[in-house]
Amino acid sequence: MMRIMISLIKSINLTTEEKIDLEALHDTSRDDRVRDRIKAVLLRSKGWLTTMIAQALRLNETTICRPIDDYVSKNKLAPENDGSQPYLSQAQTDDVVAHIMQNT
Repeated sequence: MMRIMISLIKSINLTTEEKIDLEALHDTSRDDRVRDRIKAVLLRSKGWLTTMIAQALRLNETTICRPIDDYVSKNKLAPENDGSQPYLSQAQTDDVVAHIMQNT
């Protein structure tokens, strides 16, 4: 069932300007996840199948499909996992750090 869904991912038609912009972003990004997403989008735009892209990037095929779909539907490349909200206030965090520094 998953194999059917994966094979239905649309091809990507990028303009020359979009390709240049993506290549430049790839060269300047320090986040490997963003760089892999860019590579996946660029390779898919060249007609590569998601199975081929996954093999070339040494990633799981579903890991490839999600960013391609995100780019096609939302023009999004960066993953949205900014972490969770802290449980402690800044003052509480400072107290814990001071305690650890004092007692270790």
